[in-house]
Amino acid sequence: MQTHEIRKRFLDHFERAGHTVVPSASLILDDPTLLFVNAGMVPFKPYFLGEATAPYPRATSIQKCVRTGDIDEVGKTSRHNTFFQMAGNFSFGDYFKEGAIEHAWNLVTGSEADGGYGLDPNRIWVTVYHDDDEAAGLWKRIAGLPEERVQRRGMQDNFWSMGVPGPCGPSSEIYYDRGPAHGPDGGPVVDEDRFVEIWNLVFMQDIRGEGPGKEGYPILGTLPAKNIDTGLGVERLAALLQGVDNVYETDLVRPVIERAEALTGRRYGTNPVDDVRFRVIADHARSGVMLIADGVTPGNEARGYVLRRLLRRIVRSARLLGVTDPVLGDFSAVVRDAMAPAYPELATDYARIEAVMRAEENTFLTTLASGSKIFDLAAGETKAAGGTTFSGDKAFQLHDTYGFPIDLTMEMAAEAGLTVDEDGFRKLMAEQRARAKADAAARKTGHGDRSVYRELLDRGATEFTGYEELESEATVLGVLSEGVRTGHAGEGDIVELVLDRTPLYAESGGQESDAGTIVADGLELEVVDVQKVARKLWVHQVRVRRGELVEGQQVLAKVDPEWRVGARQGHSGTHVVHAALREVLGPSALQSGSYNKPGYLRLDFAWPGGLSPETRSEIEEVSNLAVRSDFPVHVLYTSMPEAQRLGALALFGETYDETVRVIEIGGEWSRELCGGTHVERSAQIGPVALLGESSVGSGTRRIEAYVGIEAFRFMARERALVQNVAGMLKIPSKDVPARVENLVERLRAAEKELEKLRAAALLSSAGEWAAAAEDVHGVRLVAREVSGASGGDLRNLATEVRNRLGAGPGVVALFSGDQAAGKANFVVATTSGARELGVAAGKLVPSFAEHIGGRGGGKPDMAQGGGGRPAGIPDAIVALRVGLAGAVADR
Repeated sequence: MQTHEIRKRFLDHFERAGHTVVPSASLILDDPTLLFVNAGMVPFKPYFLGEATAPYPRATSIQKCVRTGDIDEVGKTSRHNTFFQMAGNFSFGDYFKEGAIEHAWNLVTGSEADGGYGLDPNRIWVTVYHDDDEAAGLWKRIAGLPEERVQRRGMQDNFWSMGVPGPCGPSSEIYYDRGPAHGPDGGPVVDEDRFVEIWNLVFMQDIRGEGPGKEGYPILGTLPAKNIDTGLGVERLAALLQGVDNVYETDLVRPVIERAEALTGRRYGTNPVDDVRFRVIADHARSGVMLIADGVTPGNEARGYVLRRLLRRIVRSARLLGVTDPVLGDFSAVVRDAMAPAYPELATDYARIEAVMRAEENTFLTTLASGSKIFDLAAGETKAAGGTTFSGDKAFQLHDTYGFPIDLTMEMAAEAGLTVDEDGFRKLMAEQRARAKADAAARKTGHGDRSVYRELLDRGATEFTGYEELESEATVLGVLSEGVRTGHAGEGDIVELVLDRTPLYAESGGQESDAGTIVADGLELEVVDVQKVARKLWVHQVRVRRGELVEGQQVLAKVDPEWRVGARQGHSGTHVVHAALREVLGPSALQSGSYNKPGYLRLDFAWPGGLSPETRSEIEEVSNLAVRSDFPVHVLYTSMPEAQRLGALALFGETYDETVRVIEIGGEWSRELCGGTHVERSAQIGPVALLGESSVGSGTRRIEAYVGIEAFRFMARERALVQNVAGMLKIPSKDVPARVENLVERLRAAEKELEKLRAAALLSSAGEWAAAAEDVHGVRLVAREVSGASGGDLRNLATEVRNRLGAGPGVVALFSGDQAAGKANFVVATTSGARELGVAAGKLVPSFAEHIGGRGGGKPDMAQGGGGRPAGIPDAIVALRVGLAGAVADR
């Protein structure tokens, strides 16, 4: 049974059972506790946490998920994937254990002809929580399972929670026996390779308190409404139904391996080491494509770093299989063809996805070249010092800074005749993971207790009137302070306020919230911020300027009209610039994030490199031509499928309702899903003035612009600046660029000449210093601080002084310090006579390095380095003399 058929049967089964089919959410949701959606229930968290009332009593979905905690294990086992699809059915206070077990059993064991999966019921095993007699009894009654195939486990395995205080409950897991060839008998408590988990049913019935990990926390009570949350692993079930050993060999994953076989000339299944590399490529290619499709771009932090690591592991695995040419484009095309039937955006947005992958691959290939140079230098130093082990901290630096996987470093080290200090590397990696885990734990506090809004949400969504009016009469439904509903507030207080209706826009879609006031007789509130809770409740943060605020009060909410004019210009200007980008650069230049406020906009978009001045000018011109054309701005409310059919663009990471709002500027020229406030015609945006364009990560650029009166003011400042420069140079304004370019060239030439004179002046001191060399046990030593010299100056000067000392025993040690910057540099050079005595430059460094708080190294003839304590240079020179004396005395 093909994977797409497995998905269809699941959704059809539960739709027939009265469930609402909910499309997969983006992998990126506005959730401070998660980098990515990692389970099917994540989009439904507001309903389980009590922050909102579910719009349906039961639902079903196939949710795309990414889990990255075990990236290093991918390919080594049959169970670890980064991207996977989780099929789930959910009940919000509707059916409970009996319904969940009955639905699951009927689908898993139902005949294929009747829409089921047709699994042999005699090979089904289940686990339940150790004291859940009810679930155990239901499995025996509904499924007819014998006692021995219903196994009991503790909290670690069969009790679920979100990891924070809130809903929790026992679970029941469904396993399938793959047969004696895969391991010993005895059920999942004995062996989970033979007995493969395919479905987890969570009976959400309790409330957990504070506590660590998966067990050890108290159960505080019972939920008022019991819920069901289940998750079936689509890829795991596909492996069983397709009769393959693991998820990498299923119909949607194996094609990537086949493409890798064609590129490498090697065969999957013939070499265990190569097989791991093939599986890494297949898994990570899917994950990378799906993440990019949802708006993630490679970077050095958070989501971007995870994506970068995945893509670089693909390139590294391909290189270890013998391919040095670019590969990510090939693999992404295979993923597109396999997955597009379920995720059509992979086909429609493929040009952008491929561009991001290719840009990252090119960046990594450049990084590989740079990192290889660092490796060669470090390996050379190790061998010159007589060592055979490449240090763990150097291996970690290569991994952390240059993206070198440890096995690549180990392979390069072996080629150089070295081993790698794996223990040292693993220790540093463990420390990094501990920091990451602490950060993740800190993020888990981000949810907070938002159940205080539940009662207000149950009374209905806030009516937003801001599209039609700037002032609205309203009733105060709730007054809250620090998470507690107080019901009132006095002068000077800053509180949260919920109204039944409001014209004030809540921050979303990149647009800042409105400024304004809320007034009544004797009452004046300043609106500080407006945010949404559960996408339905507008929460106003207000400062009480005068009067007393109480719940039930009638008030007038007013938007600052000047603010709204600028806000509309900023948001509509963002749409115009986005459309101009796509017209000039092509359809792959898709927005991946934005921010706008009155008179200003910022737009991030996928693009592999910087834009030329000519391209920026063209984008600005196209934007202003759209303004001059005075396009009508239309608002259309429609369904999501119809909006997609019309070609409306959606913002990455946003979640949309069944009915969506589409903004058209000039018809199809600009058509986007958007809930923001907009002008009525494009001419109302006013002029668009681009401020600049920059990088915000590999494959992502940022463009900024002023619009409206702010654009006028910006251009006036620029004009005044040019006029002032023209006045100083006494030339017409049009000649300023050429004259400034000429002055810059002359300045650079003068600086180069000054540098030559300064270097010559320094070198002229070499003979004098050599003549004044002191004697240390028969070795002539020149050790001094050279004020204002750079590292390059020191190296050139040390070489010249060494030449002046001749072939006899001699050592030159030159230091420079920058007190303001807190930096010290040094170079140590030895003559051939000194080296014949066994005096090596690199071995002298440890004698003084601690005095300048630094380190360094090099070859016997020259060593260099730096530190952070320039004030310690005099002590370092004294220590060097002592070290040299000891080195000579030892001979």
